[in-house]
Amino acid sequence: MAKESKPGEPKANLIEIPHSVAVRQLADLLQVSAIDIIKQLMRNGIFANINQVVDYETAAAVAVNLGYEAHPEPRAARIGGSKRYRPQEEELSGLRPCPPVVTIMGHVNHGKTRLLDAIRQTNVMATEAGGITQHIGAYQVEVNGQKITFLDTPGHEAFTAMRARGAQVTDITILVVAADDGVMPQTLEAIDHAQAAGVPIVVAINKIDKPDANPEIVKQQLADAGLLIEEWGGDVVCVPISAKEKTGISELLENLLVVAEMEDLKANPSRPAVGAVIEAELDKSKGPLATVLIQTGTLRLSDTVVVGGTWGRVRAMFNDMGKRVRKAEPAMPVELLGLDSVPQAGDTLTSVADEHQARALIQKRQQEVQQQPSLVPKAVSLENLFDQISAGQVKELNVILKADVQGSIEPIRSSLGQLATEQVQVRIIHSGSGNITESDVMLAIASKGLIIGFGTGIEAGARRLADVEGVDIRSYDVIYHLVDDVDKALKGMLEPTYVEVIDGRAEVRAIFSSGRREKVAGVYVTEGKVSRGASARVWRGEQIVCESVVSSLRRFKDDVKEATSGYECGVGIKDFTDFEIGDILELFTKEKAS
Repeated sequence: MAKESKPGEPKANLIEIPHSVAVRQLADLLQVSAIDIIKQLMRNGIFANINQVVDYETAAAVAVNLGYEAHPEPRAARIGGSKRYRPQEEELSGLRPCPPVVTIMGHVNHGKTRLLDAIRQTNVMATEAGGITQHIGAYQVEVNGQKITFLDTPGHEAFTAMRARGAQVTDITILVVAADDGVMPQTLEAIDHAQAAGVPIVVAINKIDKPDANPEIVKQQLADAGLLIEEWGGDVVCVPISAKEKTGISELLENLLVVAEMEDLKANPSRPAVGAVIEAELDKSKGPLATVLIQTGTLRLSDTVVVGGTWGRVRAMFNDMGKRVRKAEPAMPVELLGLDSVPQAGDTLTSVADEHQARALIQKRQQEVQQQPSLVPKAVSLENLFDQISAGQVKELNVILKADVQGSIEPIRSSLGQLATEQVQVRIIHSGSGNITESDVMLAIASKGLIIGFGTGIEAGARRLADVEGVDIRSYDVIYHLVDDVDKALKGMLEPTYVEVIDGRAEVRAIFSSGRREKVAGVYVTEGKVSRGASARVWRGEQIVCESVVSSLRRFKDDVKEATSGYECGVGIKDFTDFEIGDILELFTKEKAS
């Protein structure tokens, strides 16, 4: 007879286990998380995912390790038992488990690069002593017979830049936090960027070898930031390491495999290859080179590929050790030769049948790019928000919030959170104090969100990038105005805003009488164009002496609709005759902000 259990413990130590059982089912039977079961199996040298079926002996060994007395379930009770898991395996017959792709993030000087080096060096020593690793932007390591791919581009900026270009290549993020420094602003940014992408986070508390290391404080700070580690009852894996001393590296790698099993990562190696460009360059002797991460399918020598706006035939491929390879399977990074020109990082690689199909695909992509601005907004703006909600395109408004001081963020966050409707939620995916940066704009592009600044500035680079990519940046100094604008946008009541576009400038070089007490300026168009009906300002030095519209436009004796740069013409301005030689006409139009 089983002894009674204490509150929180299993109801009894005796457990009946079917002849075969899936990992998820075993976790339910033993009243533990599936991740605990996977860890126990890994300790016994078995690598199984959450849906995989194990036999009774294997399951019983796990149960015993967790403090149970295991017995086989009576045959009558297990008829049909776990057969319900097999159809799924048959349906997914074309899919195979593939290595996880990992990116490392964290605050500056917390050890991201050193950790990458430690992992690489450990792997080289374990597999090919004396081997020279070729830097191709990514590399693979092998742990207990399973591979892990690391992107050698540490930092959330690189991670989000890839997402912003349409390449979602990361499966797991390692968040490096220094045990002697704790959670810092860039740590919080990295958390927000990873969570916005929906990528699971594994925490590596680094520098535990330092005398002033305090991992417990770091765990508390992580909890305050919304990351609750397993030890504290959460679901975030946390591993103490020292990249300098190379301690804890093996445990970190093993935990990455556990998380990968939980994610159940699969790809079909039998189909034509699809991948993403990690980095690319023009080599003086080899020509265009591209480092590509294969995401599904298998890439082979002599395959014809389209990469972004270029194409080619794969003449050679090299792995991260600089060795020639004949094929690249899912999650494998390779450097390839044979492209016509250098692609961009984030471009998609697609394997096609022949040159004819390659050219047709490139043409299709070019047409999509040309149509994209009019068909699909790159990012949501307050002006188009209601239209997109009505069309069912937006169910969540992603907001990046930057304020002058940290104390302003919480009341704004709280106020915006209360604006949610049945159709759309308002989600603050990142907040912080300080100016709006390029990193903020990248996150807005990747998340199809908008940026709200409160009492803060916009860095020049961020403004340029936002203008190019169509990201909506709103600046406010009064919380009420900020909240009111978002509220009106959600309800479709926001008044449209207009931006001014300078169409051209012209210099007054002569003044003529038109005969009816009116004067016309003889001008030389210095840039852009002058159009009849366009809005116009007359500048005299640094002062505006008139703002009106172009009422007449003539070249020689002919009325014309416009005159372009490098030509002379006669311009009449409505309700203005007081021209002086040297005045500058500035022609502009106002367009509705997109």
